[in-house]
Amino acid sequence: MTGLVQDSVYQTEALIAEDIDAYLDQHQHKTMLRFITCGSVDDGKSTLIGRLLYDSKMIFEDQLEALTADSKRVGTQNGEIDFALLVDGLAAEREQGITIDVAYRFFSTEKRKFIVADTPGHEQYTRNMVTGASTADLAVILIDARKGVLTQTRRHSYLAHLIGIKNLVLAINKMDLIGYDQTRYDAILADYTTFANSIGITAFTAMPISGFKGDNISLRSDAMPWYDGPTLMEHLETVEVSVDDDRAKPFRMPVQWVNRPNLDFRGFSGQVATGSVGPGDRVRVLPGGKTSTISRVVTLDGDLDQAVAGQSVTLCLADEIDCSRGNVIVLADAPPETADQFETTLVWMDDEPLVVGRAYWLKLGTQTVSATVREPKYQLNINTMDHLAAKTLDLNAIGVAEIITDRPLVFEPYAQNRTLGGFILIDRISNATVAAGMLHFSLRRAQNVHWQATDIRREEHAALKNQQPRVLWFTGLSGSGKSTIANEVEKALALMNRHTFLLDGDNVRHGLNKDLGFTEADRIENIRRVGEVAKLMADAGLIVLTAFISPFRAERDMIRAMLPPGEFIEIFVETPLEVAEQRDVKGLYKKARDGQLKNFTGIDSPYEAPTNAEIRVNTVEMTPAEAAEFIVRQIMPLK
Repeated sequence: MTGLVQDSVYQTEALIAEDIDAYLDQHQHKTMLRFITCGSVDDGKSTLIGRLLYDSKMIFEDQLEALTADSKRVGTQNGEIDFALLVDGLAAEREQGITIDVAYRFFSTEKRKFIVADTPGHEQYTRNMVTGASTADLAVILIDARKGVLTQTRRHSYLAHLIGIKNLVLAINKMDLIGYDQTRYDAILADYTTFANSIGITAFTAMPISGFKGDNISLRSDAMPWYDGPTLMEHLETVEVSVDDDRAKPFRMPVQWVNRPNLDFRGFSGQVATGSVGPGDRVRVLPGGKTSTISRVVTLDGDLDQAVAGQSVTLCLADEIDCSRGNVIVLADAPPETADQFETTLVWMDDEPLVVGRAYWLKLGTQTVSATVREPKYQLNINTMDHLAAKTLDLNAIGVAEIITDRPLVFEPYAQNRTLGGFILIDRISNATVAAGMLHFSLRRAQNVHWQATDIRREEHAALKNQQPRVLWFTGLSGSGKSTIANEVEKALALMNRHTFLLDGDNVRHGLNKDLGFTEADRIENIRRVGEVAKLMADAGLIVLTAFISPFRAERDMIRAMLPPGEFIEIFVETPLEVAEQRDVKGLYKKARDGQLKNFTGIDSPYEAPTNAEIRVNTVEMTPAEAAEFIVRQIMPLK
């Protein structure tokens, strides 16, 4: 008898284990839908997500108890649960009643797994919405039925469309607060449809809901018999999300790192952006252009016969060719373009406005280059869709502008390839992300202008002059003594039979830069042009001395990046502001103090002192002659 009981227990345990394995296998092979909720402030995004988590039974008992207690503290009626508290995890959000950060939540049903991003509605945090939308397959755009279509509704809809989200759901929320009025619902739907058509949105799914009451979320609402469409959960579970589009495109994989665990193995790791690849396929490494054949496709679980879009793999090549992070491995017979000038759409995400001509880091996939933005062609009025003239872009502005990079990028238009078409701009000083952008196309002039090779190299120019080229970059406040000291240094070098040339700030503005003013953008362009001239002179083998205030670190770093390592010598002529004002031989500080001279460095325009200058001289502690002698000793030998 005991044996029969034991057999029965074993059989039961086996059946349970089999059921668990079947469940896990089913869960593992469910499709995944990534979606965002967006809209204006207090449209009910967090409440909706909380309701979805509750209806999908993704809340543990202790969470539910805490949620119920929190709901009582905030004073909900009739003991109802405030589902927004489940998502608004930041203390600041609970205190203010708004969502600030992007909150990601996971839940699943029997049919599908979901990752939802609750994105902020406040205009100040539009940049966070862009972050959440960048990886989404679907966007739920909420509208408060009491308020209708608002500016932020339009902005988020345009951004979702711009980023390339094809599946849009218009959820007109809080229907319970307007008595489930169909006439009001129809009016909002008509208003939104007119706007959607004006920006190119040709299809979306509309539904009336109440996230708080649960109407048309998981169960069909008895209060709105006039609505015969799907519930939100039914739509999310059944909407088609095509993963085959990327797999049908030509193969592209940005290289994230070179995998070299030992001398016997060398592979290139990354995530396949589009297409598929397998052993024997001919590939090309861009931007260099070298070709080879795939010998292995390696993963932690073993080699694959084929890697497809979305998979992270290590590719081994049959030939030893140069390939590193930032390169892109592509199908040999169908390569993407490379260019260094583009038309783009920019979404400005920084509190400080765009500075035209300033060098930013541009990050596209695994590629990072220095880039400058030209004056915008126009800024978009999100309400009327009019193109407005703009000199710059402020926080949350959307505009079209040309971008120039310091070296070619491997790219495809964003509409074809998000990975090789979407980029961010990063401030070189603060490392803050200041903009998100989409590449439209390369500019033809970038393809028609080629570098002309010459037979006499820069090394030969320097050898003829028996010296090593240098750019001695003097920077400091007006009145610090830059020009005086630079002149003394040049005289000392001339006595040593060195070939030099002095570029002075005032002198250059009489000719090369006489068309520039003193706005921040003009100052940046002034320094850029001087840097280009200094680079050409250094290529000719000269020792170039420049005396410019050059107040911004980013621009000085831009010039440093133009030259070979060791050729750019930053010389900080350190002088306190009060001392520079006392010298004021040109009377400029007095005019600036009196308001007659705008954008004057040190008064109403900042000066960013060098943090790692090669040479520092203090003109309070030494005379110009002593400073010049100190500088010459520091830069020797020059051969």
